[in-house]
Amino acid sequence: MQSIKFYQTGTFTVGNRLLDEAQRTVQSDIGRTNSLNSGHRACQGCGEALGARYAVDAAMRAANGRLIAANATGCLEVFSTPYPESSWQIPWMHSVFANAASVATGIAAALKVKGKQDVRVIAQGGDGGTTDIGFACLSGMFERNDDVLYICYDNEAYMNTGVQRSSATPPAARTATTPAVGEHPGNLFGTGKNLPLIAMAHHIPYVATASVANLHDLEYKVRRAMEFHGARYVHIHVPCPLGWGSNPSDTIRVARLAVESGLFPLFEAECGELTNSEKIRNKVPVEEYLRLQKRFSHLFSRRDDHTIAMIQRIADRNISKFGLMEKA
Repeated sequence: MQSIKFYQTGTFTVGNRLLDEAQRTVQSDIGRTNSLNSGHRACQGCGEALGARYAVDAAMRAANGRLIAANATGCLEVFSTPYPESSWQIPWMHSVFANAASVATGIAAALKVKGKQDVRVIAQGGDGGTTDIGFACLSGMFERNDDVLYICYDNEAYMNTGVQRSSATPPAARTATTPAVGEHPGNLFGTGKNLPLIAMAHHIPYVATASVANLHDLEYKVRRAMEFHGARYVHIHVPCPLGWGSNPSDTIRVARLAVESGLFPLFEAECGELTNSEKIRNKVPVEEYLRLQKRFSHLFSRRDDHTIAMIQRIADRNISKFGLMEKA
């Protein structure tokens, strides 16, 4: 995909009006499906609500409206389907926390037996239901190369149950189970797992990371994933104002700073090999990202330059590993 560069200064808006119609986003089109419709109960500024709306609408367009979704327990399921209501405008099935990948696999198998090759299947879960509780089922789906696109909405903790740490929680972050106390406050360094890299290690057809701050890139990667058959994985970074302690109006800003600092690299891989990475246009220090979130406020109330430097080294390693900066 040819990256679209916008040159507004002092704003985080991304417009479409100057683009050729073919380059505009699905969300800019009045004909979008609104698969996750209004009326849900997400918090103000919820990155997961944005990510799900963007991703599923893009998948619906790629599948010509022939799409079934399985959804793990978590924030997305809770705020979108409070009984007896639902904000979903597509065939949608709620699974338990651990088995969204398995349920989606069963749906795909049933469609195959019925000969309905034009109906596609996605599975959805948060980082808790993906990197932790649902990890075994997801790995099995990858290993069997089942024809499912799994989308993880990563808000870096168990937000629905009280902001407990998950294996996607970043180092030094304060959560209910990693309080900002003691000699090493917040989440410990050297813990957790990187699910996109684990997915790549399964050599599945397609793996990508995306961010709600880059809508064109996110929609492209979902569309690209739908071009493949077999197991596919898209990992979307979705800030959570409640759990992160950020301003609801700063959700896109926070997401963009995560990318521009190098803490959340955007890349694609096919069959286990890195094929593309989104270059950082304006590299920023990680401090700009951390300062906007109360979960890192202990790093600044009593200035902890050592921990900030350790986080900066993580970002710098990502930049080197994924080739995120243009070569001079």
